[in-house]
Amino acid sequence: MREEYGKLDKVEMSIWECCELLNEVVDESDPDLDEPQIEHLLQTAEAIRKDYPDEGWLHLTALIHDLGKVLHLPAFGELPQWAVVGDTCPVGCAFDESIVHHQHFKENPDYNNPAYNTKYGIYSEGCGLDNVLMSWGHDDYMYLVAKENKSTLPSAGLFIIRYHSFYALHRAGAYKHLMNEEDTENLKWLKIFNKYDLYSKSKVCIDVEKVKPYYLCLIEKYFPAKLRW
Repeated sequence: MREEYGKLDKVEMSIWECCELLNEVVDESDPDLDEPQIEHLLQTAEAIRKDYPDEGWLHLTALIHDLGKVLHLPAFGELPQWAVVGDTCPVGCAFDESIVHHQHFKENPDYNNPAYNTKYGIYSEGCGLDNVLMSWGHDDYMYLVAKENKSTLPSAGLFIIRYHSFYALHRAGAYKHLMNEEDTENLKWLKIFNKYDLYSKSKVCIDVEKVKPYYLCLIEKYFPAKLRW
């Protein structure tokens, strides 16, 4: 997947164009299904903006964190839901019991492979999450897009995009033995972000046209006008 999507040869468009395109995606794992995706993005971003008014990078990170879900659309290969959304976890080491539907890993060959089924597996203490291979999904795809298009978002922003579906880490505290100091600092921001992510949709609709200029300014600050996807 990383080799295929790392080519970034599917589409060329701006961040805002992708926000609008995301409305065509239905995420069956999303507890907030009753509103368009852009509503969820803006409600998350605006809630964070209200509580952390000086952290523009965090507002933008909230806006774009789910854009990788476009993988489900025909122009991006129309990957199935299970390969795009839902929780992510490390591969190459033991599957922690806190991972949702953990029981089904018993059917994965890695489960009984002594090279991969120990606490550290192919990794080492404090190796850093950047050196850990995660299961593929919309998180890693959007991280790839941001990184390869030379986004200037701070490390914590890229960390949130890359690991916001890694619930075994930020909700259950698993896999911390693989983290380095930078991961530890970034995790603090991910935990803040996560409080606003799931079940964030409110009954108050966001006036998209009213807030759009603010986010366009942030996009211009941290991203090129057009991105390769």
